[in-house]
Amino acid sequence: MSNRDIKVMGIINVNDDSYFEQSRARQIDAFASRAERLIQEGADVIDIGACSTRPGAEMVDSECEWGRLNAVLELWNRKSFSSSVQLSIDTFRSEIVSRAFDVAGHLTVNDISAGSEDDSMLKVVSSLHLPYIAMHRRGTCATMHEQYRYENILSEVLDYFRKFEQKAALVGLEDYIIDPGFGFSKSIEENYVLLNNLSALRQLHHPVLVGLSRKRMIYETLGITPQDSLPATCAIHLHALLAGADILRVHDVKEAVECVKLYHTIEQFR
Repeated sequence: MSNRDIKVMGIINVNDDSYFEQSRARQIDAFASRAERLIQEGADVIDIGACSTRPGAEMVDSECEWGRLNAVLELWNRKSFSSSVQLSIDTFRSEIVSRAFDVAGHLTVNDISAGSEDDSMLKVVSSLHLPYIAMHRRGTCATMHEQYRYENILSEVLDYFRKFEQKAALVGLEDYIIDPGFGFSKSIEENYVLLNNLSALRQLHHPVLVGLSRKRMIYETLGITPQDSLPATCAIHLHALLAGADILRVHDVKEAVECVKLYHTIEQFR
């Protein structure tokens, strides 16, 4: 059986604007219920997002983002959901990281901008000794779908992370994960080129996270909706694991855990 330590990250969106409705949990009771279910299903990490980053979503200010996060972070501390499950927050603002750390302590920072939206982000994360997820994206949430102008998507993503490594080194940030950013500033075709070359990212010597769950590259290819795309998402997840992914960021934890088990079984009999 493979010795790779693969993790499943379950998504909880504490906003009303994320593209997959079942991941939304604005009310505190809904958050608690979804967190408990994802943990029971085998999530290793719970990733909480208070600010939707889907194309066309309204960008909320930091006070609104914090207002959505604060109550659920306090609940997380009170309930002590599971000592074995990691907490992650999906934010691009260093101010939110600092405030979340004051409430919840050690957590992972999942930043879709890899520090480009906030010049203080890498310094704050490093000073707090927090794990960090750096995602590849061009432009902002508002402009990223105008950014399909790659000569070679794979080489440009690799170059992006090599430059990020230099920026991270300047502030002493070494503990980070890379996310190629499926669905962000990439065409459907470019997403599949990246997926088929995922193993190339391992040359960067950092864990690789993939966010493929129910995304446009799946449902538009098949002519279905995000709600109908779970079976296809599972197929893509297994492909990503075989290609070298270390973390699956998902809406559906139970099925992702099953994909991981199948991956380990396949590797056992290679």
